[in-house]
Amino acid sequence: MKRILWILILFLVFTGGTSAGAKKEKDNKTKGKTDASTPAQAAPGSGQTTEPGQDFVIGPEDTLVINVWKEAELSTTVVVRPDGRISLPLINEVQASGLTTKQLQDRIAERLKDFIASPVVTVMVKEIKSQSVTIMGEVTRTGVYPFGSPMTVVELIGRAGGFKDYAKTKGIRVLRNENGQQLQFRFNYRDYIKGKNPEQNIVLKNGDVVIVP
Repeated sequence: MKRILWILILFLVFTGGTSAGAKKEKDNKTKGKTDASTPAQAAPGSGQTTEPGQDFVIGPEDTLVINVWKEAELSTTVVVRPDGRISLPLINEVQASGLTTKQLQDRIAERLKDFIASPVVTVMVKEIKSQSVTIMGEVTRTGVYPFGSPMTVVELIGRAGGFKDYAKTKGIRVLRNENGQQLQFRFNYRDYIKGKNPEQNIVLKNGDVVIVP
């Protein structure tokens, strides 16, 4: 009788352990599947997008995608010329520089009404070259950065990959040419991250140069 009882106990222990192991393995597989399907979080400052905002003003050398609904032969990709104009089928030259994408698509649609009934036009900015800022000095990626929506000093530093080890983050300068004069703004990053003088994190303008010593 005791022998039968021991055999029964051993059987229960063995099957219980196997079931627990199988459940654990299943849980691990499920967890791994969930983790694999969850998008990884982007690293801070890794975004390099130049997608313009609604208020972006088109300028020379910007690349535009013009799409006319159901009119493939009228849809095209163009570069804004130095004189600020673009050339399109049927309507020839159109002033683009100084307009937002919404204003330009309305202007093109109005011109196309002479040829097409109720034209539907969309304008997208494929590449921005008319507005850019430069960052120099002790950052990971120095260079010229185009921008299509407002960008602050901190955001530019993030896009440039952050500071190098020996950057003097208290003495950052922003140089700006305005009305024939060169203006200079100071930016103390250490104070900024402590919550001091947040107004020093200014919105950059086209042509600004940020120097990180």
